[in-house]
Formats: sequence, C-alpha cells, structure tokens
Amino acid sequence: MSLRLGFDLDGVLADLDRALVREAIRLFPGLEIKAGADQAVAPAAIEPDAPEGGDPAETSPTSLTLSRRQERQLWDAVKRIDNFWETLDETEPGIIRRLADTARTRRWEVMFLTSRPRTTGDVVQVQSQRWLRAHGFEYPALFVVSTSRGKIASGLELDVVVDDRPENCLDIAIDSKARAILIWRGDQNAVPASARRLGIGGVNSVGACLDLLITADNPDAGQTSLVDRLKGLLGLKRPSSDAAKARI
Repeated sequence: MSLRLGFDLDGVLADLDRALVREAIRLFPGLEIKAGADQAVAPAAIEPDAPEGGDPAETSPTSLTLSRRQERQLWDAVKRIDNFWETLDETEPGIIRRLADTARTRRWEVMFLTSRPRTTGDVVQVQSQRWLRAHGFEYPALFVVSTSRGKIASGLELDVVVDDRPENCLDIAIDSKARAILIWRGDQNAVPASARRLGIGGVNSVGACLDLLITADNPDAGQTSLVDRLKGLLGLKRPSSDAAKARI
C-alpha cells in the first residue's frame, strides 16, 4: 500500500522568511537584521488572529527586529503584493522536483497543507498550486486549512506529516494516527522535549526527510511497522501512554 504523505509549505518547502526579510528591508530602511538567527530555534509568535495550529502565517522571521506595529505593517504590505505566494524561493534548491520524482517512483500520494493568508491576485490555493507546478510538481493536491493539523491528518488518513512547527507536530501526534516529522534546521539537541516524549523526531532538511522516508518505505525493511521503522531511524523511543494523552 502506498504511503499517504502531508507536507507543510512555508518553512518546509517554501522560503517565506527570505521574502519577508526582503519586504521588511524595503519598508523599514536601516532595519536591524540579526546574523545567524534561526526560525527553528525560536519560532515567531503567532498573531492573535492567525489560524490556530496553522502555519506561521502573519509572523515575522526571528532574524528581524520588529515591533508589533511594524509586523502588522509588513503583513499589510505583503497582502497587497499581487500573487505574493508565487514569488517565494524553495527552502532547498530543487527539493520540489525531487519530491515529485520520488513520489512518482515510490508511488506515494502527496498532499500539501497550508494556512496562508489571502493576498491580492488569485486565491491562495491557486497561487500555491502554480508555485508547486513551476518548481516541478505537476499535479499538486493542496489544502488551505484553518483547523488542527492533527484533525486534518486524521481526516485525510495520512501516514506521515512533515512540518516545521513543533505545535503542529504535537497536534498530529495527539489527534491522529499519522507520524509527524519535524523539520528542525537548528541544533537537533534543541528539539523540544515535549516533541520527543510524543515520538516526534527532527531532521535538518527536507532532503534528509526524503532519505529517511525512502528507507522506511523499503519493502526489504523487515516485518516491523512503518511507525517502528521511522522511530528507529529517528532514534526515538516509544512514547509513554501518559504523554500520549496530554498536550504538552
């Protein structure tokens, strides 16, 4: 049976941070840019009106030093950019095409998830699908969502969901049977303990994640389940029953 995979967009496949930094520099000349800041180490706080459990929609990268007012101004400007979501770079050059080629070869079913806010131009779904096609994924199934990623994973009967937000991974671990893989581009020792207690492992790139999924999906991997194979590859122990019942 083929794997059903869910991939988040911003921070996983699409480099939203770089686009926001460019726009912030244009809006606020002389803005301080923190060298070496890493979103994975210190995720930006979600705006009060951002979708619960969603992407880092309407936040600013940790490399920027912005007031709340400047952050709102930044996103107001972004929302006025025609088809903004088609202007983003890939987080890793060529990663969309590699995902498409791997999914075709391995017969995986891939679905893309995002909570992006609306901008001028076409609706978010159309912008995002065109972006994925332009980078090599010909027929993307994409869902713009505003509810818990765990509920989405359960409803779509996903086997694995790849996300860069620890809170989304916790939702997936608690509210679905899917295995969450955290894209954590910072120090792997800094992955939140709450994530590890729920069996959520981190990898430092989407490329490394694809390598791991290919290995776990190997038909010669033995009689263990996909979950057990993934946990072994991620160096995880089985979470305690108490931890699996409570949101940390």
